[in-house]
Amino acid sequence: MNVHTQAAMPCLTSASNPAFPDLFSYEAEHGLRRRMPELSASTVITVRQLITLSVVAAVAVAIAICEPDFAFLALVTISSLSFLLGTGFRGFLALRGGLPSVTKDDERRSDEDLPIYTILVPLYREANVLPRLARELLQLDYPNLDIKFVVEVDDTETAAVADQVANDGPFEVMRVPEGWPRTKPRACNYALLFARGEFTVIYDAEDRPERDQLRKAVAKFRAGPPDLACLQARLSFYNAEEGWIPRLFTLDYMVWFCALLPGLDRLGVPMPLGGTSNHFRTSVLRELGGWDPYNVTEDADLGIRIAQLGKRVSMLDSTTFEEAPTTFRAWHKQRSRWLKGYMQTWLVHTRDPFALWRRVGSWGFFAFHLFIGGSILSALINPFLWLTFILSLIFQWHLPGGALGSALMIASGGGVIGGHAILTALAVLSPLRRGRESLAPYGLTVTVYWLLISFAAFRALHQLVFNPHHWDKTAHGVSRMSNQP
Repeated sequence: MNVHTQAAMPCLTSASNPAFPDLFSYEAEHGLRRRMPELSASTVITVRQLITLSVVAAVAVAIAICEPDFAFLALVTISSLSFLLGTGFRGFLALRGGLPSVTKDDERRSDEDLPIYTILVPLYREANVLPRLARELLQLDYPNLDIKFVVEVDDTETAAVADQVANDGPFEVMRVPEGWPRTKPRACNYALLFARGEFTVIYDAEDRPERDQLRKAVAKFRAGPPDLACLQARLSFYNAEEGWIPRLFTLDYMVWFCALLPGLDRLGVPMPLGGTSNHFRTSVLRELGGWDPYNVTEDADLGIRIAQLGKRVSMLDSTTFEEAPTTFRAWHKQRSRWLKGYMQTWLVHTRDPFALWRRVGSWGFFAFHLFIGGSILSALINPFLWLTFILSLIFQWHLPGGALGSALMIASGGGVIGGHAILTALAVLSPLRRGRESLAPYGLTVTVYWLLISFAAFRALHQLVFNPHHWDKTAHGVSRMSNQP
């Protein structure tokens, strides 16, 4: 199927209480699956993918039975090289992404020159942070705003606060009818049907965007090429000092949004989006089919789908500040959801590898596998490589002639030590380059952080098999800094 020939999702006149909620709810849930089924995560894995994985597994088991020592050494070596290649690609991206920017997307424009800008704010059980969010949005330096609070119909507490707040600004409360899956992308799709702006941005309930972010986005869109579909602002945290988890999460974001994503941008290859501060041309977003309600990292998937459909994403020189999880439990649930969504995204976009290659080119094809696939694989094999390395040091497994123990130690150690050296360097150098020197020492603990990521990856894999479309909600407003200016 040629995905370029699919009809765009419809555009409707905005209304708080549309006359046909069931029809619009059906569009939000099934629009992408109906028009572009090959790019929807509603099917977790296709028959062809399942057969391919089964054949590979059967061959691997047969080799392991016939030549167990060789098979184990080969597995460790391939895993080690894969881990080193994935982390090495991150280092390469950081070198490219760290180059100084020469863009001029901060050009000041007169108010008369600025179109309507739609802001979608999906909310679920966010009554406690909504007043603060409304104040932040009203401080944006932009005259023509269409702000939609997108609330699930049964979330009466949030809806009541939203109705009250809506009296004091350019706000509209959109009540999303009951439906399944109950996910953030489904809610955004529903609200997108009524977006009035030439441009649309997503903000989360705890976000604090820089005041001139929308002006910068309009300037960059108008200076950019016609195929520029989306701008991704940088994300950071305002509560980094509240503990080890927030500090490491801040370092993670600093590497991601200030080095890795800019590196992908400079290479012109598919870029997964962050979950907020994605700025879109509204017409192009509708043409793309909106978000996939079945993918729990709808942002990452949409970034890759943009590339699949011949458009591109670029970085925006502006920052939105968020609230980092302050407990391991909250962080673990959020990271598991992200990794599950990356698994969904990889499976969706590898259903037809040759089509992916044709649409994004050779560089894009390999970058997708190294960045999306590499993030998944590295998290899953990381503890396996550490365990093999430590046990080979302790027990020195030997074949006749003493070769296996040394080979296993070199193969596993080369991958984890070399890979974690790269990850540590990125975590230490990134805050130094961004003027956050106090965070740099915590970068030395990134190896422990990556072991926790591996723990989350196995939970994500379990959920992918048994509960693929479940959305683990992250609670906001729990930081003691969430109500501070």
